[in-house]
Amino acid sequence: MSDAALVNVNTATAEELDAVPELKGHGFEIVRYRQERGSFTDLRQLDEVPGLAGKADGGRSALTVGEG
Repeated sequence: MSDAALVNVNTATAEELDAVPELKGHGFEIVRYRQERGSFTDLRQLDEVPGLAGKADGGRSALTVGEG
């Protein structure tokens, strides 16, 4: 899968994040976390988003944090 097809957790809207099945219903929380704490540097940080711990594991192949 190319980077163009991946959902960037640092730039995606809540709706785009909700489109990833493992993140459905958590897009708002991910965006809020990003606004409060800054950009994600690693996908493992999704476990720090309230209510998301362990739920995003299966969707990580569809996600990116973008270029460092």
